[in-house]
Amino acid sequence: MDLVKLFVISVLHVCLVGCQSTQSSQQASRPHPPSGGSSNLSFPWSRLRLPRYIIPIHYHLLLHPNLTSLSFTGSVQIQIDVQNNTNWVVLHSKGLQISKATILDQNFEHLSDQVLPVLHNPSHEQVGIFSPRVLSSGQKYFLYIEFGAELSEKFFGFYKSTYKTSTGETRVLASTHFEPTSARLAFPCFDEPSFKANFSVRIRRSPEFISLSNMPIVSLRNTLEISGGLLEDRFVPSVKMSTYLVAFVICDFKSVTATTSSGIQVSIYAAPEKWQQTHYALKVAVKMLDFFEEYFNIRYPLPKQDLIAIPDFQAGAMENWGLTTYRETSLLFDPLTSSVSDKLWVTMVIGHELAHQWFGNLVTMEWWNDIWLNEGFARYMEYIAVEATYPELKVEEYLLHTCFAAVGLDSLNSSRPISSTAENPTQIKEMFDTVSYDKGACVLHMLRYFLTDTVFQSGIVRYLRKYSYRNAHNQDLWDTLANVRITHIRSIIHSNVTMSQCNKLHMHKISMMSTWTLQKGIPLITVTRKGSKLMFRQDRFLRTVLFYFCSFLWHIPLTYKTDVSNAVHRHLMTKKTDSVHIGDDISWVKVNTDMTGYYVVHYEDGGWDEITKVLRENHTALSYKDRTHLIHNAVQLVTAGHLPLNKALDLIGYLQMETHTVPLLQGLGYLEAFYSMIERRNDHNLMHILGFFRGIIDQQTWSDSGSVLERRFRSEVLSLACHLNDQPCLEQAKQSFKNWLQSNGTLNLPTDVAETVFSVGAQDEHGWNSLFYTYTTSLSEAQKHKIMSALASTKDTNKLHRYIFFPLVFAQGLWCHHVAEEVISGTFSMQLFFESIKEQISELRAVQIALDNVQKNIRWMQRNLEPLQNWLNEQMKTAQ
Repeated sequence: MDLVKLFVISVLHVCLVGCQSTQSSQQASRPHPPSGGSSNLSFPWSRLRLPRYIIPIHYHLLLHPNLTSLSFTGSVQIQIDVQNNTNWVVLHSKGLQISKATILDQNFEHLSDQVLPVLHNPSHEQVGIFSPRVLSSGQKYFLYIEFGAELSEKFFGFYKSTYKTSTGETRVLASTHFEPTSARLAFPCFDEPSFKANFSVRIRRSPEFISLSNMPIVSLRNTLEISGGLLEDRFVPSVKMSTYLVAFVICDFKSVTATTSSGIQVSIYAAPEKWQQTHYALKVAVKMLDFFEEYFNIRYPLPKQDLIAIPDFQAGAMENWGLTTYRETSLLFDPLTSSVSDKLWVTMVIGHELAHQWFGNLVTMEWWNDIWLNEGFARYMEYIAVEATYPELKVEEYLLHTCFAAVGLDSLNSSRPISSTAENPTQIKEMFDTVSYDKGACVLHMLRYFLTDTVFQSGIVRYLRKYSYRNAHNQDLWDTLANVRITHIRSIIHSNVTMSQCNKLHMHKISMMSTWTLQKGIPLITVTRKGSKLMFRQDRFLRTVLFYFCSFLWHIPLTYKTDVSNAVHRHLMTKKTDSVHIGDDISWVKVNTDMTGYYVVHYEDGGWDEITKVLRENHTALSYKDRTHLIHNAVQLVTAGHLPLNKALDLIGYLQMETHTVPLLQGLGYLEAFYSMIERRNDHNLMHILGFFRGIIDQQTWSDSGSVLERRFRSEVLSLACHLNDQPCLEQAKQSFKNWLQSNGTLNLPTDVAETVFSVGAQDEHGWNSLFYTYTTSLSEAQKHKIMSALASTKDTNKLHRYIFFPLVFAQGLWCHHVAEEVISGTFSMQLFFESIKEQISELRAVQIALDNVQKNIRWMQRNLEPLQNWLNEQMKTAQ
């Protein structure tokens, strides 16, 4: 599945984005002076990054989107601060038709009575405006531009979105998505995160629509009636912010509203017929804003927070300050069709976007190379927030899966450092990946555990306060956290620590943190017992090659537990090899307690046999997180060639005694993956997998009863059982699907098993067509998402072709294993395909990741197919 997703992402990226020239220079220099008259002007700037000596202060933006002609016109007046004498203003613009440009002084007097020349540099998405009069250093001016364009047909910039009513009527709205470099498609601007400014927005609209922006409308009295029956909404000037956070929506949506304990007005907007699905999100948003204000000890700085469900939306959500936008499945919750997993997803996405209101919006990275400061923090804070506000959702297990996802990418040679160079728009977009989000969150979790909760929270509060309404670098965060750590240590030990000692400790912490953000990859800690000593060796962990000769060194906060006590032992490893004294009476050691550290652990010299024995004899001696971590580590080591497959399968065998859902699901997932790799070989020994979990499968009910963990577990287990062609599972699903069809929409399936029922029902002609029709008429995005997955599960190639070219489904980007086999025939063909277009798409990291995954899968099959079949044969003999 991962391989197919990467393939699709890569191909779509090539089609939609294309390749752009790379320029790595970041230095600023003055634009070239004109060489003569306006006809002889050449573009004055040769770099991707804008010059630094013209600073925007305040934008006055007027927009008039026409939802009939699907176009918009507008004007922008930008107050600028000139810091070097120059004749040129260079800023961003892409796809805009500029009809007029002029520059005024502080008294609003025109600097020229002639139309100012506007030069374009499309490859850098820049325009240059020439002033015959020199703009003087230390002076402020007003740049005024009139422009227009078509509403975008894509999902970025200022774009057209549509939705259908229950009667089949298509309605149009206009929305924005500017991150990272698309504000320039909506209005000329200084479209880099460090150019923070205030924004005063006015929007003209027809009376049947409403308009929303980052700030509230000044007052209803300030909605002006203008010619042609139009209305003009005037919004309160914004706080200082980056262009990518500006947002506006023109729509006919309805809303629900509530107020936080500190007086912030929170509203949820959705298409009118989906209004009833907004109430859960409203409760979550109010609760989350209250939590973040208390946790960060900084009041939310805007008077309102709107959350809006956009029908056509490519990302999961976007954190525009005061107007967060969401895919409908990320915001709407229908109790009749949304599962408990859907509820958790909505809660986490809202937590993520509201965390951004502080991390990213209040304090913004200086440049996109440090986007992890936004996304890694928001991904981590969503766990902290949901755990604190909705403990019944049991979110803590998702941090494990987040780190597992990070390991999956970071153990490929095509990975990158958390903080990486990114200059052109293509490179910048590729920074929004698993490394920034998931690895960033896992490194922060490790840091929090190392520093303690108190120090970590104090540090990030100081960081947010120090850099409020400003921009920060990776190093700024480390400096703040290191200083808090030193202060905390001094307060605890009440000692007169010298300045030199403080400096030494400070530099040590900085050095430690930099090893995790400035070099790529994840460490492999190899553990060996030597009498009373525990020996450690660190290397880079790679799943694509067994040996790697580059010198990688991390400062690793190791943790471990032994059988003699429940204490967690800690050791900071800063060298290639290290050791700790543990004594002679230790039977077993488990390193990386609860996976609080971001590293893979391999136990040499019988260490894995000892761990397997513990799990089989007394698995509760280890926490459920430790047990899940061991299963994950063992399988990863098999893929990398460090551990024989039979050793990992022997360890997973303990799951017959497991009762906790998290390690059970982890093991089940891997067994299903093994099954998928060889299912077309008609190996009857695979039935052992079903027999292995027969008891667990038979315990499940086809209902929505039980705790959150039990409900999520039921959904996964029954899905797996039907996928493995378990006859009792298939019969129950078929009967449930038949009952659902016969009810003509009046029967609501249990939400946690609905997707499994739909997937089984979609395997015949009548069922597939019925689901297809329901998809086109349903008002529940949760139900439509389940149906999309079910439609893709058919093995009928004709239906798959119909599915692929169904526009709505394709737009959502839902692809599956079966669809991919229409697209490609095996990993070798895919590798040849990528090689054939290598030169054209050499800049896309997604392609390199896909190739790495192809090679990894080929190596796995070559190395492990026969051992897997042999192990299954042995298990079948034992069972007989």
